[in-house]
Amino acid sequence: MMRGDITKRVSALIVIRVVIVTLLLDSFHIFRIGYERISHPEQLSYFIAFLYLLTIVYALIIKWTKQRINFTVFAYIQIIIDILAEAVLIFITGGIESIFAFMFPLSILSAAIVLNRRACFVIASFSSVLYAGLLGLQLYGIAQLPADPFITAKDYFYKSFAYISAFFLVAFLSGYLSETLHRATKSLQERDTVLSDLKAFSKYIIDSMPSGVFTTDLNRCISTFNTSASEITGFDRQAVIGKNPGEVFPFLEDCNVPLDRIEGEIYDREGKPFPVGMRLSTLKDSSGDPIGMIGIFQDLTELKTMEAEVKRKEQWAFIGELSASIAHELRNPLASLKASVEMLREKKVSGESADHLMSIALSEMDRLNGIITDFLLYARPQELQVESFDLHYSLRNVITLMQNSSTERVHVSSPSELEESLYIKGDSRKLQQVFWNLGLNAVDAVSDGGEVEIYTEKKENFVEITFKDNGAGISKEDIGKVFYPFFTTKEKGTGLGLSTAQKIAEEHDGKVVVESGVECGGTSFKVLLPFNNN
Repeated sequence: MMRGDITKRVSALIVIRVVIVTLLLDSFHIFRIGYERISHPEQLSYFIAFLYLLTIVYALIIKWTKQRINFTVFAYIQIIIDILAEAVLIFITGGIESIFAFMFPLSILSAAIVLNRRACFVIASFSSVLYAGLLGLQLYGIAQLPADPFITAKDYFYKSFAYISAFFLVAFLSGYLSETLHRATKSLQERDTVLSDLKAFSKYIIDSMPSGVFTTDLNRCISTFNTSASEITGFDRQAVIGKNPGEVFPFLEDCNVPLDRIEGEIYDREGKPFPVGMRLSTLKDSSGDPIGMIGIFQDLTELKTMEAEVKRKEQWAFIGELSASIAHELRNPLASLKASVEMLREKKVSGESADHLMSIALSEMDRLNGIITDFLLYARPQELQVESFDLHYSLRNVITLMQNSSTERVHVSSPSELEESLYIKGDSRKLQQVFWNLGLNAVDAVSDGGEVEIYTEKKENFVEITFKDNGAGISKEDIGKVFYPFFTTKEKGTGLGLSTAQKIAEEHDGKVVVESGVECGGTSFKVLLPFNNN
């Protein structure tokens, strides 16, 4: 038992003793109940005064020797003195006819509450010896106490047996309850200690986190605000407790803010805005019921700066890569053109050869013009002419052009659904160019007798247009590069067809994805576009 705990119990025992003496003995003395059985009534007055004096002595001992006293021994001494005092009280008030025999069980209960189960049986045994001995002295006339002449020896023995049985029964029950109570108290203390340690540990963890953390109650009032949150926002913890999060984070003023990852701006002490990223989620108790909201946030200033630097470097890298690709694409036709012109300038070729060289020069010029035209189409932003148009009609036109332009026997198939109308919003001219590029790409990927399928599928909020061929597919090394400008595996072509298609799709808030491999049975290019039939 902890020292502080037993100290409180011993102090409570002293107070209870004063209350019992005041309520029972003083009232007995004031109303003179049963005084005819007391041979010397003044003895009761001395006895009551002695008990008050004893209580004062106990209180002084606790006050002056609190740090040095053994409270367990002190409690035993007090309860034993109480038993002796109860025996004296019973002797004064008539022995077997005394009404104060019930005081012994009170002392046994005191032993159970203040000490332990073993102390209950010790006090019960001591009470039994004193009570049985007192009745024995009265029975055999050794103690000169007035008694009713009609009380027989059997009455003495039965009353001794009854009270002793009651003493031990009270000791057993109170001892059992005391032991159970002590175990429960100890378990609760241990759990309270563990809980306190866990709370402190959790607080240390939250306060040590580099991210800002705050929680709110169901009324959207801030209840916790960790150290990092104070450092990031510049608000003192006590200043924000009880406030609405919108007062600290303006972008949270809207009560319908989604519980998800969001970004916004707050202001530092100098009034300058800076970005923060925050994830909001529901705060739940152990039963899974919502009890508020939790927000974890970070200062994104450095991250945004790094992202801008990375983007800038990526742009320069892309420009360098693009320049190298353009130079590579232009170098070959320029070399052919230069060689043809030099041979024509030397005038050492026949007329027929000169015509051939001239045709080569013109062809290379056309090739140069095509490269520049495709590049300008890819690089120069053009305003979209958005309108509602029939997607299936546009695809049917592309299929017709593919069938008429293919020099090899390629079967282009489409489902019957393409005969029906499907209206979407977008720039029909640019999107038809996307479909044409992907259609030609699919035709070029298959050999004579190959098949190309073109079909659409409506999803929840977008439409998917698929161009599927049964060709050899794209290698794993090349599939990640197919949308790079000037990347191509064909002998002819600038490598801008797919990159241009992707760019136009992105301008329409869509994208182009590719699937290729043995499990796909060829290659599939899918154009995903927002779908709105209103």
